[in-house]
Amino acid sequence: MTTISFINQKGGCGKSSACVHLAGAFAARGQSVLLIDADPQGSVTQAFIGSAEFEQLPRRSTLAAMFDPDMFVSDPLSVLQLTKIPGVALVPANQELAQFNAPTPEAAGLEQFVIRDIVDAASEYDFILIDCPPNLYACSWSAMIASDYVVIPVPPEDFGTQGLRAVHQAVERAQMLNPGLRRLGHLIARRDNRLVIHRAYERRLRELYQALVLETVIPEANAFKVALAARQPVEFHAPRSDAARSMRQLANEISTHIEVRRRKQVA
Repeated sequence: MTTISFINQKGGCGKSSACVHLAGAFAARGQSVLLIDADPQGSVTQAFIGSAEFEQLPRRSTLAAMFDPDMFVSDPLSVLQLTKIPGVALVPANQELAQFNAPTPEAAGLEQFVIRDIVDAASEYDFILIDCPPNLYACSWSAMIASDYVVIPVPPEDFGTQGLRAVHQAVERAQMLNPGLRRLGHLIARRDNRLVIHRAYERRLRELYQALVLETVIPEANAFKVALAARQPVEFHAPRSDAARSMRQLANEISTHIEVRRRKQVA
């Protein structure tokens, strides 16, 4: 089992989209995936169940139940639900989670470890992907404490690349509680190759972070949005699209990185 958090303190970076569509790419390969929606905006949850049902989910059926000390959740997997995609399960979230996303996560006590409790109980999954909110508060912190790796989606533009230093610093702080946490890399997302500015920022990111930038680039593609409107990962809705191919490439690259690191640890 490998747990990966998708994190950036900027919104619109492609975190939720990457989680949903990467889950589909892994599932199409026969691997099991648990998606944990740690964002009160609930984009991953809405991608699978729709906006109406998302808004009506009671707290006891969402990740918020794990954070709420008054809920007394004895089984962490009780907040898990299956999706219509074979091999993909979901821990949903909605606005109920917002009150627990405190800006001082290190002072949160045992609440820092609630996502790790879910991860520890979900060992039968090949991958656990955690979608984090566009900040570095309690939900992102709890996700990093539970993770093996962090992926940082970055649009190749000025607003997208701002604040990356703070993200790296947050990862380093989380490593004090989770020494096994590693940066898998920056994921260049939502790139429009026709734009000179996107190509320039991609070059700059690769110059600055070198091997910490994944080779796979996720394009700005309408197929992603259409697939989400159909409540499916793009791999299941438009498998021949460039969008689906990019997600298969990302799944392969992530798997290769993880295998290489495991071999080095064994050696």
